[in-house]
Amino acid sequence: MINRGAWIEDIASQAAVGGHIFPQMAASEAALESGFGESKLAREANNLFGMKQHIHPIFGTLSLPTKEFLNDQWEVVDANWVEYPTIAACFADRMSTLERLKDVYPHYGMALAATDEYIYIEEVSKSWATDPERAKHVTDIYREYFAESNHDDVQEASAGGN
Repeated sequence: MINRGAWIEDIASQAAVGGHIFPQMAASEAALESGFGESKLAREANNLFGMKQHIHPIFGTLSLPTKEFLNDQWEVVDANWVEYPTIAACFADRMSTLERLKDVYPHYGMALAATDEYIYIEEVSKSWATDPERAKHVTDIYREYFAESNHDDVQEASAGGN
């Protein structure tokens, strides 16, 4: 079993390397989507977000079944997924996807323009996944692993300024 705290810290670093906004929240998304890196898709394809293959593939493809919330119920469907060479490439492609599709999915544009990580996750989750509770689940992970450390950092910065 992995050390989830160490894993999510490393993934947040990779999100930053990949140029993802709000890297700690993005790492929390990756934790939810990949079962903290333990999903077959994460292990075999460095795909932490459940990124389905693009119309014009840039990276390799891995075919696996998935559960989608369709017609008010969970269904198992087959899907083709992107196989990334690195975790940082996964985060970079995620940002590229949000940017490329922001005019098609307005919530992506609102997420990219967000002024904080909470607005970002609420907006991106409206179009990113079929789980209607996704934003709440990601926020719970973020609060467990990052929110307290961010609060401490803010407190220390405030104390240092007095």
